[in-house]
Amino acid sequence: METSPICLHAKVYGLVQGVNFRYYTMQRAQRLRLTGWVRNRPDGSVEVKAEGPRAAVEELLAFLHQGPPSAQVERVEAEWLPASGAFRRFDVQL
Repeated sequence: METSPICLHAKVYGLVQGVNFRYYTMQRAQRLRLTGWVRNRPDGSVEVKAEGPRAAVEELLAFLHQGPPSAQVERVEAEWLPASGAFRRFDVQL
């Protein structure tokens, strides 16, 4: 089983701002013990960068496709990158 850290960089489109998307994403990432951040983008999307074991990061990606109850996710663009180790915890960026 692959346990070396990986980085997910994702952009989530749809009704994803003003529906607590960042808060729920942060909660899920912290529960999965991932590091990184989530932030709103000026175009109305939400951007996520998350690092950790592949299985945990894939679980977060599955959540991003669904979102919290009041969100309406239209699509998720995701790319996999090498982990940088630059983050200490998972935060909401303002």
